[in-house]
Amino acid sequence: MSTFDTAFSTISSIEGGFTDRDRLADAGGATKYGITERVARDWGYKGEMKDLPIEIARSIAKAWYWDRYQCDQFDPRIAYQVFDAAYNGGYPVKWLQECVGATVDGNIGAETIAAVRAADVWRTIALFNAKRLSYMTSLTNWPQNARGWSRRIAQNIINAV
Repeated sequence: MSTFDTAFSTISSIEGGFTDRDRLADAGGATKYGITERVARDWGYKGEMKDLPIEIARSIAKAWYWDRYQCDQFDPRIAYQVFDAAYNGGYPVKWLQECVGATVDGNIGAETIAAVRAADVWRTIALFNAKRLSYMTSLTNWPQNARGWSRRIAQNIINAV
């Protein structure tokens, strides 16, 4: 099983099946396997969100949240953190660049990849999750999601260990 397959299996089980939460709690609206309706429509999916096949969700996740962020270039433990943050929302490239001392330009290029590869994995994971959690606590929907998001970050760190 590839690193992506393992990461997608983990995230799709966390995200679960179809959900359509209150927009105050989840601005993403209707989702399945964590893929929002907007993203699915941009991909070309025309069916009901509750019927989104897992293979389409997998293809979207691979292209939009794994390949776009060049996760194959990183240690699998760092790759998962970036993938999960990209999937769940935020600024994973900026956070990663800040963690490893790369130029913070929002683009993953050769400099960022080299800096991530040279950086200490555990320090990068700790700083990345601290930045991510700090961002999450600043969101207006933090009160509705605090428990779930905190558990998600904690589980990401546990899984990396």
